[in-house]
Amino acid sequence: MRFLYVVRESLLKTLSNIVGIVERRNTMPILSNIMIRKYKGNKVAFVTTDIEVQMTTYADCGSGDSEVSTTVSARKFLDILKALPDMSSINVELHDNKLYIESSKSRFNLQTISSEEFPMMSCPDNWDISINLPQRDTKNLFGMVYFSMAQQDIRYYLNGMFLVFKDNCIVAVSTDGHRLSYNSTTANEFEGCKEVIVPRKTILELQRLLQDSDDIIRIDVSSSQIKFCFRDIEFISKLVEGKFPDFRKVIPNNYPISFSIKREYFQGSLQRVAILTNDKFKGVRFHFEDDNLKISSSNTDHEEAQEELEIIYRGDAFDVGFNVNYLLDVISNLKSENLIWSITPDSNASVLITVPDTPNFKYVVMPMRI
Repeated sequence: MRFLYVVRESLLKTLSNIVGIVERRNTMPILSNIMIRKYKGNKVAFVTTDIEVQMTTYADCGSGDSEVSTTVSARKFLDILKALPDMSSINVELHDNKLYIESSKSRFNLQTISSEEFPMMSCPDNWDISINLPQRDTKNLFGMVYFSMAQQDIRYYLNGMFLVFKDNCIVAVSTDGHRLSYNSTTANEFEGCKEVIVPRKTILELQRLLQDSDDIIRIDVSSSQIKFCFRDIEFISKLVEGKFPDFRKVIPNNYPISFSIKREYFQGSLQRVAILTNDKFKGVRFHFEDDNLKISSSNTDHEEAQEELEIIYRGDAFDVGFNVNYLLDVISNLKSENLIWSITPDSNASVLITVPDTPNFKYVVMPMRI
């Protein structure tokens, strides 16, 4: 039974959007598969899941009037499409629990698993909060925060992004215990208030898929799930259970000294000094004195690097250490020409980094002993 007929590039783009959540190693073989469901007419849904998240994308590439559904290895199907010639037409048929793929003189057949075994996620009938945002605003909101999320931390509530929906505003916060990123954006009017933790994997996939455009993304939130709908994609994710730390206590507002520094100039200095840092700790020393900042590093081979930057600083001379990667992470994700540093002349005090053109953004980095 033929149920798909499509140009290679179109199908390849469609599948590339959703295979990112497919894990290569699964305890359930079905989770390595993509579900293909053809409705009456030419509408087709492609679905992938890892139990925690589920992604669906739609395309008009069906053939025939019957409704058909099956599942097939997502990686193998995608690898076949990548290997076929550009602009080739692809015919897909289903016979005797096998998927047959034909294109010109190429023939493939893949084993299938019944779609009845595919663990589809169920959604609530009513969402607590529903809002619409331009993709550009959503991408910027997450893009200035996501890099501070923890990775495989035993404090599981840090392995994601904290979102607060309140007063027609969305606040995004992430922290790994050593640094914290905060950003917010206004949204269309919505009722209610909600605080949720979105898993790291979900945020990273969204950053890959969202475009810098005014196209709308719809966000629906319940107590256990969050759903993102944009273009032809529907992305559903379970939420992380747990209580996120009170981030307001981590963002001081009484720094006595602030100065501006050119982002690219600062980034270049940090990258050069980072070459000779200790591979394990990545620590760099900052020495502040009148109108001058010295950044230095050393390693176990007694090698040293030093950079000097002119800054507008008036205050006591002092030293403070930071993980250079924490600073490079934020700099590489900002587009502003200048950064504003707010500090306290104390080797045990955190630093606050903001940018002039995005007043809602805040980045706090804790010091480290060097």
